[in-house]
Amino acid sequence: MPDTPASTCRIGVVVEAPQHSGLWGALDYRCAQPLEPGTLVRVPLGKRVVTGVVWSSTGSDDQSDVVDEASLKAVLEVLDGLPPLPDAWRQLVRFAAGYYQRSLGEMALMVLPPELRQLDALQWGRRLKRLNKAVAEPSVPDPSALPELTPQQEAALAQLAEPGDKPFLLWGSTGSGKTEVYLRQAQRALDEGKQVLMMVPEINLTPQLEARVAERFAGRRIVSLHSALTPAQRLRNWLMAHYGHADLILGTRLSVFTPLPRLGLIVVDEEHDPSYKQQDGARYSARDLAVYRARLEKVPVILGSATPSLESWFNAQPESEGGTGRYVRLAMPARVGDGDMPRVRILDLSRAPKQLRGQEPPPVAQELLDAIAQRVEQGEQSLVLLNRRGYAPVLHCSDCGWKSGCPHCSAWRVFHKVDRTLRCHHCGFTERVPRACPDCGNTDIHPVGRGTERLEEQLAEALPQARLGRIDADVTKHKGALEERLANVHAGEVDVLVGTQMVAKGHDFRRITLVAAVNPDSALFASDFRAAERQFALLLQAAGRAGRDADVAGHSEMWVQTWHPMHALYQALRRYDYADFAAQQLKEREMAGLPPYASLAMLRAEGKTQQAAQDFLHAAVQAVQHLADDIGGITLYPPVPTPVQRVANVERAQLMIESPMRPALQRFLGQCQHVWLDLAKQNRRSGLIRWAVDVDPLSI
Repeated sequence: MPDTPASTCRIGVVVEAPQHSGLWGALDYRCAQPLEPGTLVRVPLGKRVVTGVVWSSTGSDDQSDVVDEASLKAVLEVLDGLPPLPDAWRQLVRFAAGYYQRSLGEMALMVLPPELRQLDALQWGRRLKRLNKAVAEPSVPDPSALPELTPQQEAALAQLAEPGDKPFLLWGSTGSGKTEVYLRQAQRALDEGKQVLMMVPEINLTPQLEARVAERFAGRRIVSLHSALTPAQRLRNWLMAHYGHADLILGTRLSVFTPLPRLGLIVVDEEHDPSYKQQDGARYSARDLAVYRARLEKVPVILGSATPSLESWFNAQPESEGGTGRYVRLAMPARVGDGDMPRVRILDLSRAPKQLRGQEPPPVAQELLDAIAQRVEQGEQSLVLLNRRGYAPVLHCSDCGWKSGCPHCSAWRVFHKVDRTLRCHHCGFTERVPRACPDCGNTDIHPVGRGTERLEEQLAEALPQARLGRIDADVTKHKGALEERLANVHAGEVDVLVGTQMVAKGHDFRRITLVAAVNPDSALFASDFRAAERQFALLLQAAGRAGRDADVAGHSEMWVQTWHPMHALYQALRRYDYADFAAQQLKEREMAGLPPYASLAMLRAEGKTQQAAQDFLHAAVQAVQHLADDIGGITLYPPVPTPVQRVANVERAQLMIESPMRPALQRFLGQCQHVWLDLAKQNRRSGLIRWAVDVDPLSI
């Protein structure tokens, strides 16, 4: 493009820039001709050439400094052939950037495929030719026999067909047929020539949903979007969606930003799952953005879960019952077919035989062990849940008290017996297990506690006739490993499956008749106010893995080993009474002034020392206290270290900001950003590394 000021126009372009740069909006460039907003361009930024998105055809919104267009830098290249990102996409990005307190350019570029951000015009032209060759005409789908709907599925679909603009909360027990409702509603959208976005919380749930969707919609173009794809695959699938070639898009949280020219339906499966919340960078909630996008583009959105988040449940409660009435609740309490939910048995560990002094208690009580052995004899499968990987959480020297702490984090290194290593699950620092205690030389160092690796070993000793299998992050880190282990379970080659939360949700194990949670008490008294909510969801989801086949449903069981059998959480689980559990939790939240009755944000800081991090937070409070007083209703709590204070030699601290009114909190945070940016620049030499605002945090 000629670099000449003759007959040029001024356009606003957003580019990716770090938070501390202070660049929150668009930059002005000149171009030979007007460009439509949403067009991707290559522009100079300092000494680099970067990809940007045209945000305005008339320059940036900030016209306080009048600049001669001739002095502006010129757009270098335009990615011709790529349809401009639609107006609805830009509105979604603008809302997300404003709500989650990130720069417009950071949010806009972050949600684009990484390879797209790196292509110049020549490379893009080659990629476009490949895409056009790869797009084949879709075949006409053959009509296939559909499963018969249950009365509650028919009722849900009837409500989904009614006109309205409220989100739908599909509250259905595990095995109630929520996926069939998704597919039937998706068929309605496809028949109208629309696209469907179906979101799942984790990558390991995408392939099985993709297989089921592909079977149902044979002949339709189906693409997936998640981090396990190669950059080339991700770009190809994103382009298929953006061009409108793809009919169904299956993806994890980032897929909520996929531009879809004919969007007709959004589905958020397992909407309660914390994986929908980004935990670094732009800390957005994909579930909440899906609801906003559906309202923006005037399409229905279905949030599905057996254990909805308390925020969604609160929004689906009528105002007469203390909720907001913003969502329409669709209830599906019964399982498909003749199957019932497993009977829940609470095993009181306090009544078990006492161990000899100094002996570690067995991982599984004898009564539960006998029940598992009986299932093995009957040719049935059992699932034993322990949400902690590794062999043991810590190694310990009984002579001097040494423990396997991480030198870089305020956490223990986990003992992994399979490769004889001590591994920090926070920073990744790994060492071989020492032959003797590093402090006193004692050779008798032993594991304390247990993870899935040790539980599998101990169960193998107690049940020599059983075939053991394990599924956790350690054994499924290689490509194809998860699919291989799941296939072994489905083929009946595993009698007892040991696993973490990875196997507790979404999987359709037809032969499992017993599920056991062996150490669920740790979440009952955690400092995190969401711990009980998450634990109830995990246990109920785990229970749903048993008895999914009607032939074995009648005698399926969920066992819970606990020292607190009368805890309200376990009593609600025994009755499968989520409504009662949610009512108890909401009452506690209301008394404590916690979400959904208040809005929270966390200001987090990282420094070379804990003092540096907390000094910044103290100064941040003092600098904006007058703003909080002017707005009213804003509470700034004192800075404290994070639960894991040090990670990879970086000290972390945080302070909580609370307001009963969400608009007030947003107004306050928006006014604080530039104050904190200036403050951070002043604190760089004092040891501050980075800072960030987390709106609607999942943990405090």
